[in-house]
Amino acid sequence: MSGPQDEIGALRAQVAVLTARVYQLEQLAGVDSKKTVASPPLGTMLEPPNAPLAPGAPSLPRMSAPPQVPALAMASRTEHSSLEKKIGQYWLNRIGIVAILVGVSYFLKYAFENNWIGPGGRVAVGLLTGIGLVVWSELFRSKGYKAFSFSLKAVGIGALYLSLWGAFQVYHLIPAPVAFVTMAIVTGATIALALTQNAEILASFSLVGGFANPLLLSTGQNHEVVLFSYVCLLDLAVLAMAIAKPWRQLLWGSFAGTSILYAGWNTQYYTEDYRPITVLFLALFAAIFASIPLATRYERSTRFVGPSVTLTVLPLLNAGAFFLALYQMYESKTATLTWYALVLAAVYLGISSLFRRRFPEQDTKFINLLHVAIAIGFITIAIPLKLDAQWITIGWLIESAVLLWISVKTRTDFLRYLAVAALGLGICRLLTYDRFQTETLVFNARFAAYLVAIAVLGGIVKFGKVHASQNEKPFLQVALVALNLLALIALTLEASDYFDRQLTPSHGTRFASVAFAQLRLARDFSYSAIWLVYGAALMAIGFSRRSAFIRWQSLVLIAVTIVKVFLYDVSALDKGYRILSFVALGAVLLGISFIYQRDWLKLSSGSPED
Repeated sequence: MSGPQDEIGALRAQVAVLTARVYQLEQLAGVDSKKTVASPPLGTMLEPPNAPLAPGAPSLPRMSAPPQVPALAMASRTEHSSLEKKIGQYWLNRIGIVAILVGVSYFLKYAFENNWIGPGGRVAVGLLTGIGLVVWSELFRSKGYKAFSFSLKAVGIGALYLSLWGAFQVYHLIPAPVAFVTMAIVTGATIALALTQNAEILASFSLVGGFANPLLLSTGQNHEVVLFSYVCLLDLAVLAMAIAKPWRQLLWGSFAGTSILYAGWNTQYYTEDYRPITVLFLALFAAIFASIPLATRYERSTRFVGPSVTLTVLPLLNAGAFFLALYQMYESKTATLTWYALVLAAVYLGISSLFRRRFPEQDTKFINLLHVAIAIGFITIAIPLKLDAQWITIGWLIESAVLLWISVKTRTDFLRYLAVAALGLGICRLLTYDRFQTETLVFNARFAAYLVAIAVLGGIVKFGKVHASQNEKPFLQVALVALNLLALIALTLEASDYFDRQLTPSHGTRFASVAFAQLRLARDFSYSAIWLVYGAALMAIGFSRRSAFIRWQSLVLIAVTIVKVFLYDVSALDKGYRILSFVALGAVLLGISFIYQRDWLKLSSGSPED
């Protein structure tokens, strides 16, 4: 049997073990243990102290660390419990709200059909029920059951809306203005409750009820000023809530509600007589939603890299919806639409500048560039609205050049992408849409448009060698190929139009068939000549600049010319043009071959080239 000393030693050893474990836990939790317990020796942190025991004392069992639960299993349990909690507390709660409202509606319908309650009594029951539920919900909120309290409030507010709607629309007990004002009061009270109790669900319910009011109280008559004034006030109230609370989702609901109400009114009532007042209200709506980045707090997305979706997507939708509405009203007045587009471009540039000043310490570059992009989009739209025919193409090409110059000066890569988009629009329109009637060779609108495009591409190739990043270098080669293709197309079209103009007056004469054949042969030969000369010029430039990329373009073009000469010219052209085609082609090929054989570029030695 052990003595008192043995028991004391065993207790000391056990206390030492417990002290070491407490110290480890404090270290993991970041608690300063110096104020409470002296730090144990390093050995005690890792192993239980080997306290000497008296002979014959019972040995203490070694205390092992608690088993570690795998992190993945813990995460899975947390995820499942979180989902279960969300379903139990929120989704079942909201489904319950809907179920109660539907059940109450069926009960009232059944009671009304059986004349249990008169019209006035029905409305009174609904109002008293709604008020009673709102008051009763406060009892649950005071006891900490906030979610259930908000559910009762939602049911009560819904009963108030339904009762007021029935009093006006079904039983005609109150006039439209009274119903409208009382519903607005209910909406305002719900907003106040949402703010004071920090309940986003109540704010959402007030939003739905607020935008449903005009639909519930519709009399089939046009009250544009009253309707849109009410919508403006509602949008401002939602914006105020988004400023006071981080409830960005409400802004989307407000935008959707405004768009639906305007679209419904526009479809049924709009005429040109209402255009001035309609444009005024549309401008107010657009201003409210455009001010969201300036009025609300800057917030980065929790799901995506960068700002929140509300700050990025909503400005785009707002700008697009506003201009589409203007286009629908001014479709035949392009000059007015042009001014609207330019004014909107200036407004969004101003918003970008103000946003940058309001958040100087935040990374707001994306939002700034987004508003700059919207402004540039409106400028791009203004060009075809104001200009005609090839001037639209030239305008887009010049816009791309200006954007490229600004991007280089300001070192803003984002503007380069917009410049490329404008350049692509201009070139696509030039190649596929524009139709030109030329009367002179070279000195005409089409050749001028091609020269502008070639000049922009040339500027990209020249300045891109200095300012383009390594990832952008391949695009410089694409620009160079596009430049040469546009030049070839322009020269070929000039030759084609020249001979077409010569062919027209030849009809009607007795030598018409002969003249037509000769001109056609000359035109076909001119194509080969243009391609061959251009290919030789490219080869000369490639040699002088020691650029293998340019020389390869020349070789491809010459190969195409060879195919044309041997497959088409040999059978279609007469003897004179056929001889010229082959002699010229042979001379060019021999000259190029001689240069390669002399190895003037020292290609065999592997000298560096571009």
